[in-house]
Amino acid sequence: QLQLVESGGGLVQPGGSLRLSCAVFGRTLDNPAIGWFRQAPGKEREGVSCISSSGGTTNYADSVKGRFTISRDNAKRTVYLQMNSLKPEDTAVYYCVASLYNYCVGYVPRDAYYWGQGTQVTVSS
Repeated sequence: QLQLVESGGGLVQPGGSLRLSCAVFGRTLDNPAIGWFRQAPGKEREGVSCISSSGGTTNYADSVKGRFTISRDNAKRTVYLQMNSLKPEDTAVYYCVASLYNYCVGYVPRDAYYWGQGTQVTVSS
């Protein structure tokens, strides 16, 4: 059983930056793959990025490629999403997700199972 706690959301102007954090609590046999999803008002939830258990593989949705960077510190059991050059269309609730496996399928974790409570990101002038 894992618990995920996101932090770092907030209000930022277009072109600005934010860094989201996802702290992982609980024990597993192996570090899980971790991903970030987001859901904007009136839209379906979508995958944003994924990082494998070792951090050796990172993948991104086309909409954020080149602007967002996912990373992890397994010693601190924390995953980060650095978001630069933010746009109003990035406004959404961002969720951290842990897989039952240690790898990603494209830019989403294989069998996303554990979800955080979400953190609001608002990009507006």
